Parts: sequence; structure tokens; C-alpha cells
Amino acid sequence: MNDHLDQRQIRVAKLEELRKKGVEPYPYSFQNSHNLSELFADADTLVEDHSEVSISGRLMALRGKGKAVFANIQAQHQRLQIYIRKDEVGEASFEVFGMCDIGDYLGLQGTMMYTKTGELTLRVKSLLLLTKSIRPMPVPKVQEKDGEKIIHDELRDREFRYRQRYVDLTLNPEVATVFRQRNVMMQTIRTYLTEQGFLEVETPTLQPVYGGANATPFITHHKALDQNFFLRIANELYLKRLIAGGFDAVFEFTKNFRNEGIDRTHNPEFSALEFYQANVDYTAMMEHTEQIFSLCAQALHGSMQFEYDGQLLDVSPPWKRMSMYEVLQELAGIEVESLDDQELQNVLRSNDLELEGVWNRGLAVQLLFEEKCETQLIQPIFITGHPKETSPLCKQHRENPNLIERFEAFINGWELANAYSELNDPQLQRSLMEEQVERGRGGESETQPLDEDFIRCIEYGMPPMGGIGFGIDRMVMLLTGQTTIRDVILFPTMRPEQ
Repeated sequence: MNDHLDQRQIRVAKLEELRKKGVEPYPYSFQNSHNLSELFADADTLVEDHSEVSISGRLMALRGKGKAVFANIQAQHQRLQIYIRKDEVGEASFEVFGMCDIGDYLGLQGTMMYTKTGELTLRVKSLLLLTKSIRPMPVPKVQEKDGEKIIHDELRDREFRYRQRYVDLTLNPEVATVFRQRNVMMQTIRTYLTEQGFLEVETPTLQPVYGGANATPFITHHKALDQNFFLRIANELYLKRLIAGGFDAVFEFTKNFRNEGIDRTHNPEFSALEFYQANVDYTAMMEHTEQIFSLCAQALHGSMQFEYDGQLLDVSPPWKRMSMYEVLQELAGIEVESLDDQELQNVLRSNDLELEGVWNRGLAVQLLFEEKCETQLIQPIFITGHPKETSPLCKQHRENPNLIERFEAFINGWELANAYSELNDPQLQRSLMEEQVERGRGGESETQPLDEDFIRCIEYGMPPMGGIGFGIDRMVMLLTGQTTIRDVILFPTMRPEQ
């Protein structure tokens, strides 16, 4: 029998014994007078005044035996030392405490004091068992080998941590810090956009026609309507409908779903931010992007400069701007505009690159950029001048008809935002969507379908606008120093547990 099963049986036996003694191990509520942050902030006053406090938390450590015991509880991912004496809490309560294990939740009342070593401590006057834990927390196992101690700890096992995030958050409090920082970023962005006059809205997750990005969707079936729906790959086309409906500026934080692989920067379910503004072009989206990143960096780091993976990054506006062709020439030594189609195909082959579907010059240029240049874009930069074939939703570049007014924002070699001067010509939009359908028939796996309702919307009239989509998870990774997207998603997508 394994040790965890033995421990579980011991805890279940304690649970039964507590019930025999008339102790309810799962009471309904407990009234806290303070949280731990408040206790630490007001510690001197509470100690001096001998103020009675009540606090609840999870038992995390026990020290000492006999009639006086020191222990630690944890709440809000902070720890507090407690001191329990038999003659102060009474024999019955002390007996209950003696049957408690690491992981149990306690409700405690008492006064604050400092120990001889200066540690703030709750001197317990009464206690209540709030939850009896019957599954033991994983603990480090130490192996002696060649005179060295090797620590085997389940909570450094990423697979375990992502599957059992509730345990990860309990035993690795620094993990909780990342998600608190994530919340600060979301609120910073929301405040900025609201102050800029944007309205926060909600759009459908279940869509009869997917669109707004080149991606493979998840498909589900609605029984009552006997109709297939797609989980949202993007909310772009719905937000544009709202601009056409008379809102000047809208934004939405969404969960998007794309039927794609899982790697360090991709998860099939991910968080995105999109916002659209009437009567501006993509240059306004550049300014918003610079402001959002710089405000978030200041909120988390107190500066527009911060380190990621040993590299000092500076998100101070203005950011550098280069066209895709300029970057290919500078970083890859490929002067795309001087090459004919055959020469461009030869360049792809020489770099072991293969274009999906039928030959498409614009997509070939984009593929070269992605494979040869992206990872070199460390400091913040806007890549402009994308080939017209890369998106059917973007206005033609006003100076070069072979390009579109689109930019991608890169930091640390990652694409973090994608923006357009949005197309609002209904006839051209129909033509480009029909071209996407044909490209899909030609073998491309990620093309956008024809959305008749969206075209109808544009035919009624849609004002000029700028729009942008942010990858929130990657942004959180960057600003919190995490190296995998799973460390910024509370419950990442996992394979079935064996």
C-alpha cells in the first residue's frame, strides 16, 4: 500500500473520531475580522492594544509537542505563525487541534504578539475546525546519493502542477502572484480604454460562421436547432458590426478557441483583447498599443523597462517601425522585391520551406518573414507593409497596391498584436472573401469562409475604422517573466490523465 493511501486512511479515521466526539468537521461559516494583509499592516497597533482578532486559514506547518505548539496557517497565499497553549484554548479544543493535519482549515480567535525573534504571531484563545482534509498534501522526498541530497518534489513537476492547480497555488504561493499581476494588467487595460471612450461589450462564443482570423475552428452541434456552430476563433466581425451600428469605439476581452497544436506560446483556448474605433486608421492603433504596454509595464514594474530572460526590454513610446520587406532585407539578407516568382520559390526551397496550397507570392513572403526574422525582433517594433494576400479584412495600402495597411507588434520574438486599417468597401470585401474560399478549395487549411451577414452589414454602410487584436496570455508571459503559456493560464488544456 502506498504512503499516500495509508495517510488518507489515517485522516479518514480521524474524521470519524471527530464526529464521534460531536465535532462538526465541515461547519457552514466563520467570520473573519481581518485578512492577513491587514494583520501585517496594523501589527504594531494590534499588539499594543491587545485587540482580539479572528482569522481563518489552512494549516501548513506544525512545530513542537506537549502543551504548547507553534504552527503556521496560510490565507490569501500569505503565512502567519500561530501559538496554541492547552491551558488557554481548553482541553477539548486542544484535543481537536491535536487531530488536525497539514491541509486542514482552521478558524482562530486570539490576540497578536511578537515572539522573542520578532515574528508576528497569533496567540490563539479559541479555535474551530472548518475543514478536515482527508488527502495529504504532496511533500518533498529527499534521497541521499553519493553524499548529496536530491529533492524529489511533486510540486516542481509541471504536469502535476497544471492538472492540480489548486495544490500548486497552495504550495507555490509565487504562482498566485503571477495571476494577481495578470489581474492588474487586465484592469489597467480596461481603465485605459474606458477613459479613451471605448465601450466594453460581449459577443457570441457560438458562431454560425467563424471568421476574423486564419485558424481552424472547433465545431459543436446545437440539438434544438439541429445546426452546427463554431467556437469563436475571433470576435472581430461582431465588433465591426457594432461600429456599423453606431458605437464609436468598442472593446472586448474574450476567450478564443483554435484547433491547433500546443506549445510554449500556444494553447487551444486562450485570452484575447480586441478593440475597434471609428474614423481612425492603423496608426491610431499603434499609439494605443504603445500606451497599453507602457502603462502595464509601469503598473507591474514601476518602469517602462523590465527584464525578460536576461534581456532588458524597453516599451517606452515611440516604438520602431519597419516594413516586412525592410526587415527581410536587413535580418535575412533577402531583397524580396527584386525577386520574380521563380526566384522566390528557389529561396523557399533553399531554406527548406514549403508553402501550403497553390502558389501565392504574398504568403511566400510572409512565410519567409516568420521563419527567418521573427525570433530576431527582440525590442518592441511594429512590422508594417504586409502583402495584400495575408488578410481579406484590411484596406489596401494607400501608397502601394500590393500591400495592406496592417501591422504586427513584436517583442522578444513574439507576435503580441495584429492591427488593420479596416476594410469597409462591401464589393471588395466580398471579392476577397470569395478568394479566401477558393484558396481553401486549393488546399490551404486555414482560410476564412464567406460571411454573408457581415457583407450585408457593410453594404448598409460601415465607417472607416482602426482595429486590433492582442494576445493577452503572451503579454502576461512577457511582463511577468514566464517562459510558457501554461504558467499564465490557471487551467491549461491537458491530455487525458492516465
